[in-house]
Order: sequence, then structure tokens, then C-alpha cells
Amino acid sequence: MQFVYSCDASNDTLTLSGDIYKYLFKARREKIGSFVYFRNLIDSFLYKYEIFDITKKDARLRLLGKEEKTIEAKKRFHLIWAIVDSKIIEKQLPYLNEIGVDKITFFYGEYSQKNFKLNAEKFEKILINSSQQCGRSSIIKLEVLNSLSEVLKTYDDCHILNFSKNHIDNQKDIKRVIIGCEGGFSSKELETFSEEKTVGIDSNLILRSETAVTVVASKLLL
Repeated sequence: MQFVYSCDASNDTLTLSGDIYKYLFKARREKIGSFVYFRNLIDSFLYKYEIFDITKKDARLRLLGKEEKTIEAKKRFHLIWAIVDSKIIEKQLPYLNEIGVDKITFFYGEYSQKNFKLNAEKFEKILINSSQQCGRSSIIKLEVLNSLSEVLKTYDDCHILNFSKNHIDNQKDIKRVIIGCEGGFSSKELETFSEEKTVGIDSNLILRSETAVTVVASKLLL
């Protein structure tokens, strides 16, 4: 891990228990006097703490200092993703977070199964673990909207991914891309977008929704 997450990072002292305690003192076997770096994933500071007390159930650390250290992607990209099975989303979130996606807006497309429910708390835990591993100083911001029409009312500069000779490789300034669920978009949804706002990739293969989001984010951010 590049750092340890705690919502209380920045306090003069930290008391650790539960999973963080197990990780630091059972897995890493940290000792009194060891230094541990924390982030709260709200501000851009890296906080340095020293362990000064360890018991069988918890440990206490004192703040020694902080360093402003922002580690983010060089560009901002907003992914707008029609809702698919939450298990699929959970598998892709770490990759999207590591690539540097700034925000994901989920929405129910016409072909989305309406029984799919998103677990925001679980998503946040996955993203926190991802940032701890890759060193990112934030996590992806998440949002849920009810429909494509609501997306377009909220954001007026969206592109849509579909079959198109307007390849995304040549559109590096794109800031928002809408990607469909399994089955893609309905004809009614596609009618909303002009050719200019429709982008594709240089491939004859049909990508699954979860593959498409990773490909698009990679092309625009890396």
C-alpha cells in the first residue's frame, strides 16, 4: 500500500482498530516507533504518523507532519455508464480508478435491467482500496441518474460510444462519454445524438460494456 486511508487523517492522534489494525499489526507487523502515512481522500495532504502505543485490540499514533502531494491523472474524464450488473461494475471500478477516471455517472438505459441496484457503500470501499494501492490522492466521484434524458439535461457536452468512423483516438479533447449496457442503445436513444457527437473505436469487434468503459478511459487518459 502507498498509504493507509482514514477519514480522521489530519487529527493530532489516531486510534486504529478493526481491519486497519489487523493490516498494520498482523500483516505488516508494524512496531512502536514505526512511521505510517495516511490520507483522508478529501484533501491533497499525505499525513505522517508515528505509532506510540499498541494493545491487543487497538493502537494509537501521533501526527508528525503533513505534505501536500496531489497524485491524479493529467486530464479529467467523466464516464457516463448505463447500469449493468453491480458485480460487473465492482470488477471494473479498481481499473477505472487506477486509470484516473474523475467521475462516473450511472443511469438506467432503456436496455438496463431495472432490478439492478447499486451498492454505493461497497463501491466506495473498493475505490478506497484501489487508491491505497495505486497512490491516487482521491477516489472516483459517483452519481446515479434515472435516465439518459436526465443525463442530457444535466450535461450538455456528452459524446456517445457507438459504431462510428469518428474514432475516439482522434478526439482527445472529449471530456464525457456515454457508454451503453449489454445490448447497447435503443434506436430512440441513438436518435438523440448527431454523427458529430457519436464516436467509435477502430475495431470490427463488439465489446462488452465493461470492456468498452476501460478501453475508452484508457484511450482518453493514458
